Amino acid sequence: MIRQPSRHCTVELQALPARIGQVRRIVSAQLRYWRLDALIDPAALGVTELLANVHQHAAPSKQCTVELLVLLDQLTVSVRDLDPRLPRVQAAGSLDTEGRGLSLIAALSESWGVRPDGGGKVVWFTLPALTLAPEEAVRRTSTGRSSCTRGVTAHAPAEPPLRTPVETRPRVRGAGVG
Repeated sequence: MIRQPSRHCTVELQALPARIGQVRRIVSAQLRYWRLDALIDPAALGVTELLANVHQHAAPSKQCTVELLVLLDQLTVSVRDLDPRLPRVQAAGSLDTEGRGLSLIAALSESWGVRPDGGGKVVWFTLPALTLAPEEAVRRTSTGRSSCTRGVTAHAPAEPPLRTPVETRPRVRGAGVG
């Protein structure tokens, strides 16, 4: 089941490998719809890691809910499952093939955390939703135009603000496609 009032979207699923790929595509499409293309890769990677953790560790059920929420200048991605055990960040060695999920979440996000929720838990992370892409900030010129990636040019105010909502920037075709 998918619910998506304006800047909120939830997806309920069984965290099985085939479903994880589908949810990754749903997250990407939703962020593209909200014109938050710059957040597609980190959000999709983060939700993939959290769902993989549910698939690997949650008991007794793999049932979970993914939630995307944009408030002000922040995207919050959360995964709620029915397992009350709270995850721990593990120190993974250079040759280990597991144990890096929460470290990766910490590295790609602005903030993250976990909280008990009823009989289960919620693991969440945030990404900044209002910023200029680094390449756009560098390419701003005194003429009030910006060159976006892949050669698309957009008009900007004569005095560009330091922070511009991502959804007001032009969407570049093919950007963030996973």
